[in-house]
Amino acid sequence: MAELVLREDRNGLATLTLNRPDKLNALNQPLFVELRAHLEKLAEQTDAVGLVVIRGAGKGFSAGNDIEEMSQRVRQPELNFKGRTVDMVALLPQPVICAVHGVCYTGGLELALACDMIVAAESARFADTHAKLGLIPMWGMSQRLPRRIGAAKAIEMMTTSRPYSAAEALAMGLVNYCFPDAVVEAELGKLTDTILANSWHTLRGNKRLLRETEGMSLAQGLAHEVYRSPGTAPDIRQRLAAFSSRKA
Repeated sequence: MAELVLREDRNGLATLTLNRPDKLNALNQPLFVELRAHLEKLAEQTDAVGLVVIRGAGKGFSAGNDIEEMSQRVRQPELNFKGRTVDMVALLPQPVICAVHGVCYTGGLELALACDMIVAAESARFADTHAKLGLIPMWGMSQRLPRRIGAAKAIEMMTTSRPYSAAEALAMGLVNYCFPDAVVEAELGKLTDTILANSWHTLRGNKRLLRETEGMSLAQGLAHEVYRSPGTAPDIRQRLAAFSSRKA
């Protein structure tokens, strides 16, 4: 049986690929079981993995929750198993990039929103179809979407259920980058190389501070930044020396 989530490692980058291309990577329970196993391992591999990319095989990122499985009322291993697995993406110590091409709908969008950045090909289409299907979000749509794009655009997406182009997604701040399909792989590679060249310690620390201070007042956040700091990177002396030598 084919793996439903593939993992590939290269120079500190771990790429997880949703692998149900014949179903537009619809998110069923077996896929989530495999995804969770990968996430649990990645959380313990901060020395070997500095950055994670999540993407989809075939024609699109993900069409969302598996409707056929939903109609069968498959029992989950634990309460809100899928939603908690999506949360694990957001809680990974490493930064996570979602690379989107083709469809990124509903549950697929919730998975993308749990990532720290979204890189889109021009072919990408984004939609929240919970209302069309009579569903209520349980994987974070009502919380992460307005935090990403603001309440006004979030309610627009959630009430219309219409698809938005990658260009529209970029304009509203849903995605960080939008590239032509012909060059998106090369541009994604440049971005990941740029990030991985930075201190992995700092990448993790910045992500943790942003997560821990969300919702705090400015005064609380400033105090948290100072007194709960993870400190400087172990290789800070080498990095400072290398920076100084470039300026000389």
